Amino acid sequence: METTGEAGCGATPAAGALQVRVVQRISEVAAADWDRCALSAESLAGAAESHNPFVTHAFLSSLEESGCVGGRTGWLPLHVAAERDGTVIGYAPCYLKSHSQGEYVFDHGWADAFERAGGRYYPKLQVSVPFTPVTGPRFLIAPGEDVSEATAALVAGLRALRRQVEASSIHATFLPEAEAERAGDLGFLRRVDQQFHWDNAGYSTFDDFLAALASRKRKAIKRERRDALAAGLTIEWVTGSDLREAHWDAFYRFYMDTGSRKWGRPYLNRRFFSLIGERMPERVLLVMARREGQYVAGAINLIGDRALYGRNWGCIEDHPFLHFEVCYYQAIDFAISRGLDRVEAGAQGEHKLARGYRPVITHSVHDFADPGLRAAIADYLAREARHVEAAAEALDEATPFRKGED
Repeated sequence: METTGEAGCGATPAAGALQVRVVQRISEVAAADWDRCALSAESLAGAAESHNPFVTHAFLSSLEESGCVGGRTGWLPLHVAAERDGTVIGYAPCYLKSHSQGEYVFDHGWADAFERAGGRYYPKLQVSVPFTPVTGPRFLIAPGEDVSEATAALVAGLRALRRQVEASSIHATFLPEAEAERAGDLGFLRRVDQQFHWDNAGYSTFDDFLAALASRKRKAIKRERRDALAAGLTIEWVTGSDLREAHWDAFYRFYMDTGSRKWGRPYLNRRFFSLIGERMPERVLLVMARREGQYVAGAINLIGDRALYGRNWGCIEDHPFLHFEVCYYQAIDFAISRGLDRVEAGAQGEHKLARGYRPVITHSVHDFADPGLRAAIADYLAREARHVEAAAEALDEATPFRKGED
């Protein structure tokens, strides 16, 4: 597809006019050109991060090259590129979806209701990082470009692509609030949800963090950390040049065991982990638990300039509180040691609250071709937003931090 906007497919553009085209494989784009947009100040403004590893060429190309997306996965890459006089001014990482798996912003109810009413919800367009509930830029704008203009061009291209592939809708998920606002100004419906993140209030050690908690919560965390390692377990941090295929072999075994029990078919394959280990090792942290010389559990995290992003965990032995130690407390320890601002520990999980993680609002935007579906969802989203925001306020009052006299 090539277009000069909402209309004009195939027309010869005037000098200086914006064009939009579809990139079917990210390998068609040079890594430096993609990352020039993905990691620009324009893209990351308001994103509370100066390097989001998930939107980089290395991460997204690893998903494609490993076959985690593409083929028969139901995630067909159709990335949108906006250009002026042959120079790219922005990208949107986009996928044609035949289902709603691996997104973490749930619209199964919308799909069921629309199809019961005689509509066809799939395919749809998903602007996101597959299998990754991490906030980051979704409209990747080149340095020096007008953000509003480039975003409008990408949205026009997405809507033209939606018509061409006869998709029902466009969904951009886990995008920064500023991007959600710009998309809302362009006619998208906005949706909110919540996650739980840990904030670094200038702590020098884990004990500094514990000192900020109410005494009962502080004692509970100390007990959990002690009990997690009581069976003779030790913890290792593995990152950068220390990563070996043996680490990935062990971690993948954990990932497959836990994933198969939780949701049936894990989304990521063994090849993907090797690829990110090759292409971005300095951005990968494995937290590995060892007992009697053997790895028995582990978690994968990605490292930004300002945040640690916890993603997947698994184990082949059950030990009390080991999940909390490997995924939450070790992440806090690492973030403090690196001077990172926060830990984002993935989707859902009110159990994170007692471990010092606070509720944070997340954002997505949605655009529907059918006016009846749009009206029904707009009404639902207004009611849902009131519930989410009220729940976040109530949960924030239940954090374990000291309030007044301890």
